Amino acid sequence: MDTCRPTVPCHSLFQRNRPAADKGGIEVDNTQPGSDEDIGFLGVQELGARYRDGSLSPVDVVEQALARLEDAEPHLNAVAHVMKTAAMRDPEQLASEFRSGRDLGPLHGVPVAIKDIIEVRDAPTGFGSRVRKPAIANADAPLVRRLREAGAIILCKTNLLEYAYGIAHPDIGQTNNPHDTGRTSGGSSGGSAAVVAAGIVPLAVGTDTGGSIRIPASYCGIVGLKPTYGLVPTEGVFPLSWSLDHAGPLSRSVADTVIMLECLSGKPFSLSPASLADVRIGVLAYHADSRELTPTVAQNLRHSIEILKALGATIKAIDIPELSAANSQLRKIIRPEASLIHAELHAENREGYAPRTRAQVEAGFEVSAVEYLQAQQFRATLRQSIEDRFAEVDVLLSPSVPFPAPIEDPEFTEDGEEGEMLSSGFANMTGQPSISIPCGMDGHLPLGLQLTGAFGADGKLLQAALAVEAALNAYRRPSI
Repeated sequence: MDTCRPTVPCHSLFQRNRPAADKGGIEVDNTQPGSDEDIGFLGVQELGARYRDGSLSPVDVVEQALARLEDAEPHLNAVAHVMKTAAMRDPEQLASEFRSGRDLGPLHGVPVAIKDIIEVRDAPTGFGSRVRKPAIANADAPLVRRLREAGAIILCKTNLLEYAYGIAHPDIGQTNNPHDTGRTSGGSSGGSAAVVAAGIVPLAVGTDTGGSIRIPASYCGIVGLKPTYGLVPTEGVFPLSWSLDHAGPLSRSVADTVIMLECLSGKPFSLSPASLADVRIGVLAYHADSRELTPTVAQNLRHSIEILKALGATIKAIDIPELSAANSQLRKIIRPEASLIHAELHAENREGYAPRTRAQVEAGFEVSAVEYLQAQQFRATLRQSIEDRFAEVDVLLSPSVPFPAPIEDPEFTEDGEEGEMLSSGFANMTGQPSISIPCGMDGHLPLGLQLTGAFGADGKLLQAALAVEAALNAYRRPSI
C-alpha cells in the first residue's frame, strides 16, 4: 500500500504571512477577509490541528467547501464534476476515525480537487472536450489512490483547456480568475488553480507539459509545483505528450505543497527552517531581460531580487544561450506526440474538437521524423547545459509569466514571441523541478516568481522556495 505519512516533523517550520522585511519588502495587501471561522482559507496544518483538538470536523470543512463552491462556481466555471455522494459520505467516516484514535496523517480529512484529465473512481472524465462522451472511471489513478489512502477527500474534478492542449472548448468555456472574474485563471490546470485560490479546497492536482501548473498558479496568486519528471506517477492521466507530461500539486503555500508532494511521490522531504543564508540563486538572463516582460513585472522582478539579496541570498546572472530555442523545439516534440495520441480520436470525431484544438492536432501530423529527432537531440544538449549550472547555483530564478492574467488564454502560436510560456517550457524539456510562488501584485492581479532546481533535487528546490516565500510574503486572498 502506498503511504503518505510524513517521516519528518518539518511542517511546523513553515511560517505563513511573516511580516515583510524592512529592507524594501514588496507592498501587498495582506488583509484577510472574513472571520476566524472562514475555514476555506485554512492551510493543511491548520486544518489538521483543529481536527485533532476537536474544534473542527471534516464534515464542517466539506459542508463549507460545497457551499463556497455553489456560490463561486457561477463566476468561476472551475468545476467539471462534484463528487457529491462521496463528499458527504467520506467526511463522516474520516471524522469517526479521528474519534476512534486512528490518524492517517496530515491529509486526513483534507478536501482535494483533481484535474478532469485524471481518472477518479466512479466519476466521469471529460477532458474538457466534446470528442467523446465522458466515461466513468473504474479505478483511481495511482496518484488519486495515494491521496485516498492518506485520508484525503476527493471533492471535485476541475475544468481544463481541451485535453490540456492550451485551448478552451467553446461549449465549456474558460475558467475565470478569482482575483478578477473577467480574466482567465490560465491553463491548462486553470480549474485546479481557481478552486485553490478561491478557498474552496486547500489542495489540487494539475498536470504540466509546458507550464500548465505554474502559469495558472502565477495568474491566481498561489503555489504550483512541477516536480522532477517521473517523481509523481502519471498512469491514469490522459497524456498530452508522453515525454513532457508531469503531474503535481497546487496549493496556497510551500508548506502545503511539501505535504502533498510527499503523498503523491511517496517520498519524504526533510526541510530546515526558512533561511536565505548560503542560498545561491542564478537569475536566468534570457527570461529576466526579455522585452516581453511588462514594466510592472520587470520592476517587481528587480525588487524581488533586491529583497532576496538583502536577506542573505547570493545572486548572479546566468546566461544559457540554448534557452532562446527551448520553446520552439518543445513544440516539435509536443505536437507529433500529441497527434499520435489523438490519432484515433481525431479519426473518430474530428468535429468534436474545438476548431483551434483540431488545427493543432492536424499540425502535429505534419512534423517530420527528422524534426522530431533533432528536437530530442537539442533537448539533451539543453538539459546538460542547464544541469551544469547547478555546480555554481542552487536554483535558477525567472518571472513565472511575463505578464499578469490576461482576459483570455493566449493561443499556442509561433509568431516570434514566447508569450506566457517564456519561462516555463524549458523545465518540461529537461525534466527538472520548477515551482511558481507569489511575488507581488500588479494592481489587483497577482504575479509569480519561478524557481527551478536540478533534476531530482526537489527537496533542495522546496527548501529555497520556502525561504523565498517567507522573504517576499506576497500571498493575498482574491476578491471573490
